[in-house]
Amino acid sequence: MTLPHQDTILIVDFGSQVTQLIARRVREAGVYSEIAPFTQALAAFERMKPKGIILSGSPAGVPEEGSPRAPQALFDAGVPILGICYGQQVMSHQLGGEVRPGHETGEGGEFGRAFLTVTEPCALFDGLWSVGERHQVWMSHGDKVTRFAPGFKIVAVSDGAPFAVIADEERKFYGTQFHPEVVHTPDGGKLIANFVRHVCGLAGDWTMAEFRQVKIAEIREQVGDGRVICGLSGGVDSAVAAVLIHEAIGDQLTCVFVDHGLMRLGEAEQVVSLFREHYGIKLVHVNAEERFLGGLAGLTDPEKKRKFIGGEFIAVFEEEAAKIGGADFLAQGTLYPDVIESVSFTGGPSVTIKSHHNVGGLPERMNMKLVEPLRELFKDEVRVLGKELGLPDIFVGRHPFPGPGLAIRIPGEVTKERCDILRKADAIYLEEIRTAGLYDAIWQAFAVLLPVRTVGVMGDYRTYDSVCALRAVTSTDGMTADIYPFDATFLSRVATRIINEVKGINRVVYDYTSKPPGTIEWE
Repeated sequence: MTLPHQDTILIVDFGSQVTQLIARRVREAGVYSEIAPFTQALAAFERMKPKGIILSGSPAGVPEEGSPRAPQALFDAGVPILGICYGQQVMSHQLGGEVRPGHETGEGGEFGRAFLTVTEPCALFDGLWSVGERHQVWMSHGDKVTRFAPGFKIVAVSDGAPFAVIADEERKFYGTQFHPEVVHTPDGGKLIANFVRHVCGLAGDWTMAEFRQVKIAEIREQVGDGRVICGLSGGVDSAVAAVLIHEAIGDQLTCVFVDHGLMRLGEAEQVVSLFREHYGIKLVHVNAEERFLGGLAGLTDPEKKRKFIGGEFIAVFEEEAAKIGGADFLAQGTLYPDVIESVSFTGGPSVTIKSHHNVGGLPERMNMKLVEPLRELFKDEVRVLGKELGLPDIFVGRHPFPGPGLAIRIPGEVTKERCDILRKADAIYLEEIRTAGLYDAIWQAFAVLLPVRTVGVMGDYRTYDSVCALRAVTSTDGMTADIYPFDATFLSRVATRIINEVKGINRVVYDYTSKPPGTIEWE
């Protein structure tokens, strides 16, 4: 992959659940960044030639046998390094310092909100923090640096971490025991911006217009005079990918919209209209509802459903490619969170959150090469790119919709009847959200049809029907999310409409689970 900008930051991932937030903060500072597992860090460094390196946190402990280490070549490369939590500890250890478990020091760990005091001036603090000031940060560590490496000095302390921030100004190596990437450290984003722009000397001028032009050049180079087939799901990711690829190679692109019977109400018609009438992109509309629902019959395991849908998508694409005379490439709207969640930080096959139909769900046999122009972007960045490409707001601003569609919003077996019930409930829910003027304030909202039946009373009759769960979350990039705090009047109105207007549902509940611990989708 050719990088969108020569000014880049490499983030070495040691397995922290919030590593992706570091990438977000760097990009918010106008600098392109990539995450690489520590096992692949050296190869990524040689490929990227970054102007700075950030070492992430980790669930591991430095004193533990076999715990992750950074390639020594990174410390010898002469580029600035920022170590965060475990990153600070592993840097200290590898450069000659000492790290001990908290229980051995007799002081324990430090978790949650803490306050540090700035004791020395430091390039990380320039224009932000001054000596003697106290600032709130977020800690999450059990081990502690008990002796710093030669060349370092302490520049900030907290009650539980005498090495809260350490610095080697000559080598431009810095370490924070706290996590600046999370929102619970109010000035964390500014500290990271100071590192990438002030310490590393980067201009912070990475833009989506630049990304667009570089990606167009990359697509042309990769594809040559080959043919590309692009699967449209109805969501913003595949729509943006298709328009970007069409701008690069024109009629070499054929889009295939597979109507698998798992779409939202009226969505198929919208997709066909946009691409055929508005953009003039060659589009094949495949009605495959019976094929998909037939294959899903009897499947209840979420992973098996995802794997089947991903495999069947590829099968359909290959068939349609053959009909148009063959295609060399398959284009997909894979995003960076898909890649992060589908690959463990060790590079191994396990410890993934879930497989994605367009990442981990692909079958091993694959007769086409992949074109994935969005795989370095987060969801909000895709929306910015969509606006850059001129897509209408109805697509750019649309809530995310998973590739497997309603199949993962129907826990248990998926049938046409259950899809039709869910479609109607979901449409009512979204209509009420739009009417209330809340659609743009919510990252994602949808209904889920549960494999649970409950007793109800409607009129003078006893009912025994399904439960519908409502989900609405706020988020920036989908990696973490909080519930949207609807008022009781709104939820009551939606529940009443769904129960009155959708046959087959007699009870409605609201999901109050954030991410983590839950995922946004139910499967």
